[in-house]
Amino acid sequence: MPLIRAMDNPRRLNEIRVRVIDDPNINAANAGGGEFQVTTGLLQKANDEHLRGVLAHEIAHDDLGHVAKAQTLGTGLNIGVILLEQFFPGSSAVTPIAGALIANSYSRSEELEADSHGVEILRRAGYSKEVMIDTLTWLLQTSGGDSGGGFLSTHPATEDRIDALRKSDAGQG
Repeated sequence: MPLIRAMDNPRRLNEIRVRVIDDPNINAANAGGGEFQVTTGLLQKANDEHLRGVLAHEIAHDDLGHVAKAQTLGTGLNIGVILLEQFFPGSSAVTPIAGALIANSYSRSEELEADSHGVEILRRAGYSKEVMIDTLTWLLQTSGGDSGGGFLSTHPATEDRIDALRKSDAGQG
C-alpha cells in the first residue's frame, strides 16, 4: 500500500475498501470515504504499472476530497433548480441541462487535478510521472481511440490529459 501511505491525508488500511465489479470494460472509480471500485476488465487487461497509474488517479480523487465536493455541488445545483422554478415557472425543463454542463465542467477540472496529484503520489511512492502518462496512453489505445473529451463529457480528452502532464512539473523532484 505505498500509494495509500503517499497521500497527503493517508487513510488507515482498515479504512480502505476495494470492490471488484464484474464488468469487462476497463474502469475504476472512487466512491468516497476510502472506497474504490475496479472492474474485472481492468484487472484482467492492465499490467502492474497501468493498474498503479489508475489507482494513483483514484486515490488522488480521495485525497483531494473530490467526491464530497461533487456531492455538495450536486445539492447546490438541485437547490438552484428549485429556486429558478419559483421565479420562472417551467424553467425546470431546461435547467437540468445547464446543471449537467456546470457539473461536468467541474469534474473535468478535477480529473486534471487528480492526474497531477496522482503523479505526486506516485513520485512519493518511488515512481515517475511516466507511470501516469503510460497509463493514460494505454487507456487511449485500448479504448480504440475514444479519447473522451467534448462539451458534455465528464473527462477531458485523454490526449489533453497526457499533454498537460508532459508540460507540468508534477512529479519532478
